[in-house]
Amino acid sequence: MHMSSWPPPQRPRLNVSQTPYLPGLDGLRALAVIAVMVYHASHEWLSGGFLGVEVFFVISGYLITLLMIGEHERSGRVALGQFWKRRFRRLLPALFVMMGMLALYLAVLKRRPQGRTRGDFLGGLFYGSNWYQIVVGQSYTAAEAFAPLRHLWSLAVEEQFYLLWPLVMVLILRRGRDKLPRTGLWLAATSMLIAVVTAVLYVGGDVADECAASPGHGYATVFGRCININDALYLNTFSRASGLLLGAAFAMLWRPYALLRGPMRNKGRRLDLVAVAGLAVLVVLVIQIRLAGSGTSLGSHYDPWLFRGGFLLTDLATLAVIAAVVHRRALSGRILGNPLLRWIGTRSYGLYLYHWPIYQVIRKSAGVPLRGSQFLVAMLVTVPITEISYRFVETPIRSGRLRAWLRAVEYGRSRDARRNQRRLVVAVAALSTAVGFAGVSLAVADNVCVGAVECSVEQAASGHAGATPDGPVAVATTTTAGDDVATTTTDAPPSTNEPVATAIPGSVTTLPPTTTLPETTTTPPPPPAIQPVALGESVMLGALPDLQAGGFFVDALKGRQGPEMASLVEAMRANNQLGQVVVIQIGTNGRVSSDDFARIMAQLPPELTPTVVFLTVRVPKSWQDPNNELIRALPSQYPNVKVLDWQVASMSIQICSDGTHIACGPQMAQYYTNLIFDAIGRPDLDR
Repeated sequence: MHMSSWPPPQRPRLNVSQTPYLPGLDGLRALAVIAVMVYHASHEWLSGGFLGVEVFFVISGYLITLLMIGEHERSGRVALGQFWKRRFRRLLPALFVMMGMLALYLAVLKRRPQGRTRGDFLGGLFYGSNWYQIVVGQSYTAAEAFAPLRHLWSLAVEEQFYLLWPLVMVLILRRGRDKLPRTGLWLAATSMLIAVVTAVLYVGGDVADECAASPGHGYATVFGRCININDALYLNTFSRASGLLLGAAFAMLWRPYALLRGPMRNKGRRLDLVAVAGLAVLVVLVIQIRLAGSGTSLGSHYDPWLFRGGFLLTDLATLAVIAAVVHRRALSGRILGNPLLRWIGTRSYGLYLYHWPIYQVIRKSAGVPLRGSQFLVAMLVTVPITEISYRFVETPIRSGRLRAWLRAVEYGRSRDARRNQRRLVVAVAALSTAVGFAGVSLAVADNVCVGAVECSVEQAASGHAGATPDGPVAVATTTTAGDDVATTTTDAPPSTNEPVATAIPGSVTTLPPTTTLPETTTTPPPPPAIQPVALGESVMLGALPDLQAGGFFVDALKGRQGPEMASLVEAMRANNQLGQVVVIQIGTNGRVSSDDFARIMAQLPPELTPTVVFLTVRVPKSWQDPNNELIRALPSQYPNVKVLDWQVASMSIQICSDGTHIACGPQMAQYYTNLIFDAIGRPDLDR
């Protein structure tokens, strides 16, 4: 037999789809979660930090797809049951621990918000938080009394992807792994198409802060629900799947071990330059991009750069970094995979999970920026809890050590085993009791207003604000970032489909602030000769009973903006309803222009001898100082204007935790009212 008849020696085949541990990806996760936590602490610190979530989406799409391709290459199949089991063991334990701790905290120390958070718990439990928030109109940027589970929307998006994507991958892999590159290109095209559709559906301009009886600009009716289109684009699974799909597409084209067998094996240094460019783009994006802010008129303005390419650019920049960190000969993976970032990255899930509820416990209301000292305290609490969760909950369950220990305890016959059995029984009983108590307390809790600001405003609006002898007139508003924190609801007749306005004393008709008055109206009764008028926002609304007790007519509306105030003053002057004293506070909810002040003062000229008092504003937002600068300059233009510097005067008392409102205690409202009385030369209110 000739030697040539023997088969050639076989070299071990390299599994090109094998997924090695990639410390650089943990480093990228670390940067993403740091950006998110800083953004959640204060939008002013890092306006685009929320894009860290998009980075997570791309990484998840890449790794999950790579894992399934590798499994199929090893065994010829994808075990769906085992895949879902691994995902659940990775994600659910820490989630349940966090929600259990939060439910127990609410049941013992903060019972009032339980009713308002019940839906959030159910959404988190079934991984539907994003859809729940869309349906109930719970904007991601909304400033509300207490929203400890709002961050779960992104985990819902990922978990929905984990449930559906393996089914798609089974169909893709049945066509053969040799077709993966072409499939990857199709997935990339699909991701681009999603970005285009998002850009087309995005609603530019100012979007009202509430959905009226008939949907207005920026809203759509879906199954009878009024939906904010831009919020839905930000939160829903389909529009946010672009990053997940682009990451999945990249996994089909860029596999770590396959790179070492092709022409890219010696391109590590060039890929490092690509990674630097990708990181630079991400830095620019998180500094420059915003999600939403106060509009130039009533409502919020969503950043067009975000919805018209911002997400896609974030995805592409993230892929540029991934391309380098998964290459075994590039420096990027070793730099981003340094011990500190690797430690943060391996605990990024827990950090994301726990930091937001802790922020809410500290600041009490969503949308309130944390001070530097509060952020430090939050980190001193978040990091240890995350480490405990990682060491004693996530890792033991994920690795199976907890199951092995429980089996050893169950079947052990030694003295130590029996002692551990007794301890386990006691621990399970205590845990069951605590969880049961918290669950029942949450289930039966009343759905009531939360926080002194919200409750005070609701009470004022339902019984006082804009009231006439015929009763209160309906006003319904909600809140987004930059608006007053409270939500106002009054007793509107359910049958009307028309916009509703605050009532004006002595008027025959009530008109929305932006409505043009008809040329012919019924002549109103003579205006009161003495009654002063106070016009403002929800800060003033907090002092409504005190101002009314002092003889003021008060028209204070939550979320009011400059053009609205100007229209209101014009309408009141047209109906001869302004007396000799007019007190105005405007500028809490967004920028007020010099044109707005000019419109107001055109109705209050010195020859009519009114005393006009403008209050400055105190609000921890970027527009506070520009607005106050315009207000303080008014007396130089209008001799009948006085300025009551509320920003300075309020520093001498403790106002609400949001740094804006005064509805958290009677002494605040009395102090506010007495300052106004001093400004107009009236005796202080004696309570």
